[in-house]
Amino acid sequence: MQPVPEDFAQRRPWVVGVSGASGTPYAAAVLRALLAAGESVDLVVSRASRLTLLDETGISFRDAHWQDDLREWLARGADGKPDAFAPVDVADVRYWAAGDLAAGPSSGSYATRGMLIVPASTACVAGVALGLSKDLLQRTASVTLKEGRKLVVAVRETPLNGQTLKHLVALDEAGATVLPASPAFYAGATHIQDLVDFVAGRVLDAAGVPHGLYRRWEGELGGGSRGT
Repeated sequence: MQPVPEDFAQRRPWVVGVSGASGTPYAAAVLRALLAAGESVDLVVSRASRLTLLDETGISFRDAHWQDDLREWLARGADGKPDAFAPVDVADVRYWAAGDLAAGPSSGSYATRGMLIVPASTACVAGVALGLSKDLLQRTASVTLKEGRKLVVAVRETPLNGQTLKHLVALDEAGATVLPASPAFYAGATHIQDLVDFVAGRVLDAAGVPHGLYRRWEGELGGGSRGT
């Protein structure tokens, strides 16, 4: 019998997949909160999402410099302002290139807690629902489902056509949590970051990860108004 590897016994990461949909601030908020909660993270950034990230933040995400680029991304606010957040320690983030189908998360024997796709494009939704596994993000999602692990899909698109709705139903039936990136206003949002954090918080709620990203509803009308 082989001894239990140390990293298997101690490190069970959340895989965070970032697809090409608009909404990279959602992914940044989820990543910051996971690391703040002491969770390990495996990161997969799709090729399409690099274009979205560049367009929404001006950051070029490069395989060879991913740690520097990730730190810059996580320090940026949802309004695009740099250094809106304190520097984040990314020592417990493991990055896998989207084209690396031999990466750890591509196998069910690679231990993870589950996967969060934030944001999820309709193309990503279709690929996962149909089991295409055309890149590491889709392959990892398929592995997550077959292993019975938590999969949260934060779809970011509007309006939704019938085909996408069918794909979302298929994901729900397969055991995934379909979570539209739909901000709420009862928490007293006064800034775009508050709306982003609400969606990120709901993603973490679905994953069972504690956080303090938004004020929870406590049954009191007006509790989130600006005057309170």
